[in-house]
Amino acid sequence: MFGSNTKEKTSPASSTLNGTDKEGSATTVIAKGTVIEGKFACNENVRLDGAIHGEVKVDKRFVMGDTSYVQGNIHARDAAIKGKIKGDLYIKEALHLMDSAVIEGNITAKTMIVEEGARYNGSCKIGEQAVVAKS
Repeated sequence: MFGSNTKEKTSPASSTLNGTDKEGSATTVIAKGTVIEGKFACNENVRLDGAIHGEVKVDKRFVMGDTSYVQGNIHARDAAIKGKIKGDLYIKEALHLMDSAVIEGNITAKTMIVEEGARYNGSCKIGEQAVVAKS
């Protein structure tokens, strides 16, 4: 009677940017203005709005907001990128380059979505064989 029969619709990209995951996993948030120097590793989802200068290893989903920056290689299961990266990406499953993504490095992923406006400068290897070869 008082409830609504409508459900909120979220696209995979919007749920990714909000840091939610269908597995219900925890999300580590690195806020704007935070700078991490050195290797960064996390076994949960990560939302980055700050900067990391060093290698990044995320066991689950890695999300970069508009203000984020990584100088170093990134290894993750899935990734949604809106920020800037100077390094190589190794994504085991899906990579989503949003409209403001800027990548200076090589990309290896099982699948990739590139929105209009996203830019990358480097080689790009997509598919099951590419991921297996880099493992």
